[in-house]
This record gives sequence, C-alpha cells and structure tokens, in this order.
Amino acid sequence: MKIVLLSGGSGKRLWPLSNESRSKQFLKVLKSNEGERESMVQRVWGQISKAGLGEHAYIATSKPQVEMIQSQLGNEIEIIVEPERRDTFPAIALAATYLYSIQGVSLNETIVVMPVDPYVDESFFHKSKELDGILNESGADLALMGVKPTYPSEKYGYIVPNIGTKVDDPYVTVHSFREKPREEEAVAMIEQAALWNCGVFAFKLDFLINILIANDYPIHYDEMSRYYHRMPKNSFDYEIVEKAKHIVALPYEGEWKDLGTWNTLTEEIETSLIGKGIIAGDSQNTHVINELDIPITLLNLSNVIVAASPDGILVSDKASSPMIKEVMKHSDQRPMYEERRWGRYRVLDYLKYPDGKEVLTKRICVASGQNLSYQYHLLRDEVWTVVSGRGEMVLNGRHFIVNSGDVLVISKDSKHSLRAEIEMDIIEVQTGSELIEEDIVRLAYDWNEIMQLCTV
Repeated sequence: MKIVLLSGGSGKRLWPLSNESRSKQFLKVLKSNEGERESMVQRVWGQISKAGLGEHAYIATSKPQVEMIQSQLGNEIEIIVEPERRDTFPAIALAATYLYSIQGVSLNETIVVMPVDPYVDESFFHKSKELDGILNESGADLALMGVKPTYPSEKYGYIVPNIGTKVDDPYVTVHSFREKPREEEAVAMIEQAALWNCGVFAFKLDFLINILIANDYPIHYDEMSRYYHRMPKNSFDYEIVEKAKHIVALPYEGEWKDLGTWNTLTEEIETSLIGKGIIAGDSQNTHVINELDIPITLLNLSNVIVAASPDGILVSDKASSPMIKEVMKHSDQRPMYEERRWGRYRVLDYLKYPDGKEVLTKRICVASGQNLSYQYHLLRDEVWTVVSGRGEMVLNGRHFIVNSGDVLVISKDSKHSLRAEIEMDIIEVQTGSELIEEDIVRLAYDWNEIMQLCTV
C-alpha cells in the first residue's frame, strides 16, 4: 500500500499568516506531545510515521510549497511536484504515473490518497490500512474512508450508503454523495448511517492507469509532466469518483476535524496569545496570534481572532472569519514571509520610486549547516550586512569566510552562495527595475557540488 498526501491550498482562508507558499498546513500553531509548536503537516507526518506508513508515503504538491515541506519535514521526503497548480484530478494522475513509471509500483498495489492536514488521532492512520483489504474483499473501484458523524454538521460533505446498511457493518456500499446539506437533511442522513466525507479514498493503481489510457492521457511521468498543462482542471471527485460504478466506504469512529478557518483552528490552539501582546478585561474565546515585533493589546473583546504577520493584520469576529477567503480572492500580494529548505526570510520594507526603481529589504536567517543555492540574478543588485553568525561565502568563484559585521556587495549577474557554520542573520537590500523571485537563475543546490563548480 502506498500513501499519497495532497498538499495544496492557496493560503487565503487563514490570511494573513498563510499565503501562496505557506498554506494552512504549515502554520506552527499546534502543540506537539513534547510541548513545542508544530504545524499540521508536521503533526500528520509524525502520526503517519508512528503508524508505520512513513516509508510508503509521498507528498504531491506545487512548486511554491516544496521548500516549505523540506524546511519542516527534511530533505528526505519523497515529493511529487506539479509543473503548475491545477486541481486534484491532474495532481493524483501525475502521482499515479510517478508511482507506475518511476517507482515501478505494481499495478495491483493499493494507492491511498488523503489530504495532508486532517486533525485526527493516530488511530485514523492505523484504520486507513484496512482500505487495502476492503478493496480486495469487495472488488470495488474505489474504497473511501468516512467519519461517523457526532452531530448534524452543515459544513461537511456526506457519504450516503445503500438503504439497509447497518451502522456496525465493516464497510458499506455507497449509494450517493451529498455536499453540505441543511441540518434537517443531515439528521435524516445520519439516521441512514451516512458518514462525513473526509477526502480519503483508495484504488488499485491499474484502475487509474487504465482510465488514463482510455482517455489518451500519458501514463509515463516525464510525458505527463510535459502534458500537464493540458489536463482538465477538475477535481478527482468530478472526474473519477462520480463516474465510478462500485464504491465502498470504511467507517471511522474517532476524532476528525477540518481546521480550515480561524474559528475551527483556534478551537485546537491551547493558548489564547501567541507572540507579543496582552489580552485583558472580559475577553472570552478570543485569540491573538502575532508574528510581528509590535505588541498587540486587546481589551474586552470576546469571540474575536486577531492575526498579524508581515503580510497584513486581520481583526475579525470568529463567526465571520471564513469570509476572508472571498475578501482576499483577488489579492496578488507577494508573500512577505517564507520558509525555505535553508531557513526563512521576512520582508521588512518595500519602496518603488517614481523613476521605476524598486528597493526591497529582507531579514534572512540561514540555519546552521544549511546553504543557499549557487545562483545569480538577472534584474537586481544586492547588499548583504551580516548581523550575526559565521559562514563561508562563494562569490564569482572566490571562496572566503564571512562573520558578523561583514558587508557584501553582490551585483547583477554575480554568481554567489552562502553556507552557515553558525546560524546567520543577514539584512539584504535589493535594488533593481523589477524585484521578483523569478529573476533568480540557480546553478546548483548541494554545497559539495557548488565547491566543485567553483574550482573549475
């Protein structure tokens, strides 16, 4: 059995902490068993590993999220990268071709697909192991996992079983699906043993490969990558699930939540204040999450979320917080904070002058033992001031040590890289006609390879 974790999201529902590269699953607001802050993806990956599934798991994601995943989970994670962001059907199709043509996975292997960010007990992942046996026993095209509802929610989709299904059946045959019903409809469906649809489904690899063949889609990974922009931008539910003839579902009885909005996420945040600030007076069910160095003081406000990051500040009644996705849907602001495989950076200031010249100031932290890629820029010059730490620098083939207090001038087209021996804080000032990440030309990532290139 192979696990494919889908890591997507546009970063709008938990703005301003989330953005295009730091979607909700990467926010470090949950508390681990060790008492440290962890993200949803770190929590889920830890649970998968404890359930004995880590060696069989892959993460399918878009390019902007790759370095964030590596930063939080390490560089050993198997990542299947979408050439561009589309939808769940092309993403899962790409993953299937990767497993088939690159990994050599048997066509008879069970593939389990699930979101990367459910809030569940570890038992959820142990339960998912049963999907393999249920597919074999039932002969179904698809086996889903459904959560036994604890109340008639209007927020979730439902899996409706065939009439006559008993709540204690090991698995049920699926009759239909119902998306976000009214409460009275949800009550009636629960009486018929309906389950919450948690977005987990399993199929034999040949089931999807044969569908790709029937539709003249590529089945080899390299070809699918080149063809990817032509794949239909549709969900897996629309393209596959709704057309499948035989679907069964495995009931799961345990904790499951979708922490997709501020009002649901704050239910699982143990402390009401994260970051600099004060909550005073009669303030019930109120949370302040502050990533800025400026303190936030809140007085006599209940049922409120205040979230602040370099991307912006949100002040909202918790019940209204889901509106933020619609409010921000047309925003194309660049991310002001990102985590990378080598560390993190935060934008401190940005100016654009009347003559078109742009100036951007960043604070960069390079983790101990990590290095930037060997790269050059097409459109900008940079000046680095090393605030703290120690490392080694490569600049146009010259290799030298850098320390706190050093100032480095990196002109356009200069090939450069940096490796931190002791964690380094750097203030970077960029100047140019267009300050975008796309002007970077990367030549190498591994430090040993970079050193070899510099000696040529």
